[in-house]
Amino acid sequence: MRRAPVVAAIILAAGRGARFGADENKLLAPLDGQPLLRHVAETALASRACRVVVVTGHEQREVAAALAGLPVSYAHNMDFSSGLASSLRIGLAAADQVDGALILLGDMPDVSAPVLDALITAFEATPHCAAVVPVCHGERGNPVLLARGLFPQLAQLRGDEGARRLLRRVDGVVELSIDDARILADVDTPADLVRLTRSRYLRS
Repeated sequence: MRRAPVVAAIILAAGRGARFGADENKLLAPLDGQPLLRHVAETALASRACRVVVVTGHEQREVAAALAGLPVSYAHNMDFSSGLASSLRIGLAAADQVDGALILLGDMPDVSAPVLDALITAFEATPHCAAVVPVCHGERGNPVLLARGLFPQLAQLRGDEGARRLLRRVDGVVELSIDDARILADVDTPADLVRLTRSRYLRS
């Protein structure tokens, strides 16, 4: 019997989020009474991921304080100002002895644990796939699940590049249809946060 693959969740939470405002870290902005990033971490912990690694950088202490009491581990990116690629490398290096890694963005607090579990289930059902990517209305979203075999290529990325372009050109990428537009919605500006807060209120 084939061993079930082991999947970790990596939350990228190192950036400055400059578009949100020079004086405020968007990951610490309040959403429903707690920091935006904490929603992401709690979702990851509620999923089937074996563990949760948070990649810190800008305001490292404040980010850790926002997650106080949660059973997560940390990997600090001293070179966070160089862009997203360095945080991805740090996170993947911290995810040792796993078969795959769910890459969560710290500014997407509305992605649900069932979506994460659906990605893990698709990964389990597709041996030797390179990645599982959620798709809604024909558009690829986040988070993505990256297989360990892809880690060496991801380690070569530089600057502000994530996995998106690489996943367009490698074989073995599984597109998983997800009927949930929240996989396409991140928080870049205060206006985005207002819209998210309003949509959560309307759903409650």
